[in-house]
Amino acid sequence: MIYLEEAWRVLLANRVRSLLTTLGLIIGVGAVVAIQVLGNSMAGAVNGALGNFADNTFIIFPNATQRNVRQAAIRLSDLPALRQIPGIVDALPIGQFQDIVRAGHNLARESIGAEGAIPFNNLPPLYGRIIDTDDVNLATDVCVLPYDAYTRLFPKGGNPVGQSIYVGSHRYLIIGVLTKPKQGFLNANFGGGGISIPWSTYVRNYVHGNTIYAARFVTGNASQIPDLELAVIKKLREMRGGAQGLAYQTFDKSKITGSINGIFNAITIVVGLIGAVSLLVAGIGIMNIMLVSVAERTREIGVRKAIGARRAQILWQFFIEALLLCSFGCLIGLVIGLGIGGFVNSAFIVRLTGTTVGIPFAQAIAIAASFAVIVTLAFGTYPAYRAARLDPIEALRYE
Repeated sequence: MIYLEEAWRVLLANRVRSLLTTLGLIIGVGAVVAIQVLGNSMAGAVNGALGNFADNTFIIFPNATQRNVRQAAIRLSDLPALRQIPGIVDALPIGQFQDIVRAGHNLARESIGAEGAIPFNNLPPLYGRIIDTDDVNLATDVCVLPYDAYTRLFPKGGNPVGQSIYVGSHRYLIIGVLTKPKQGFLNANFGGGGISIPWSTYVRNYVHGNTIYAARFVTGNASQIPDLELAVIKKLREMRGGAQGLAYQTFDKSKITGSINGIFNAITIVVGLIGAVSLLVAGIGIMNIMLVSVAERTREIGVRKAIGARRAQILWQFFIEALLLCSFGCLIGLVIGLGIGGFVNSAFIVRLTGTTVGIPFAQAIAIAASFAVIVTLAFGTYPAYRAARLDPIEALRYE
């Protein structure tokens, strides 16, 4: 406790020098903590924003840039064979178009898309139910409204289940309304969806011919998706006469989250390297100032040793002074990093994804504490050791 009080007194006596010495440490810790907070927040927010997507589904579609795109096209007649692949629960065509939808006297331009008994979007119904197996098998003229379409077609609210909407000459009975998704850019682009009708009804009413744009596959186990994607592509090529040049693209929830997490991991590494350089510069500065402090207090060290101070006491005095200096810089950097990370999270990430993720205080504190210990041990030990090794006679003669 005595060492701590004396170290605090020495640092306060040189406020400006102490602050400038820790500036590199403040910047380094602040940058690393801020990017860790943002990376964690973005990863959690993206996972939350995409939480409505089913984990056990994936989409396959032909690469539009290939030369033989017509040969690679997926056909309705392919789906029964693809359903026979072990691990595939269902295979259904994907299709969507926009048209004017009428509900009573209200008109709105909406997207109408094919859906299966196992939905791609896991939003629960606000009213009614979702499409089931009977609807698909019987190709019934029913639909499920997303929340946005519901508010536009039924501005007065209320339960619309049992009422009808009209899409051109087709009439569809409303069997359900989905709950409102989280608001955010990602949800608007990936999770908004459209008016859903059974895929069999979609094929009957709107698919002319055998060719479809893409197919969605439902699996029994999400962990099998990478292998099943390869199996489906292999089967498609076999059904095209074994043409290996046919190119297909896949899409699933894990690919989105993996790509975004990969970007933030790369950013984290780059900022971590920048922070490491800042910490190195800050550590050299701290060691330099501590050596200057030892030189300035050489006579004081000699007096202490002359009246009985041991080497360990001198070493601990300067070591704690370096530790206090590093802790002070890391604490300020921690506060700045948390402040910047929290501001960007609330001002941008929450609005982008519509999902709020808690700030990882424990992780940030651990980073700041680790940096303080590492810099102290790496750059504070030598000055303390040098002070402890001073010869008391030579120290007393120092001017």
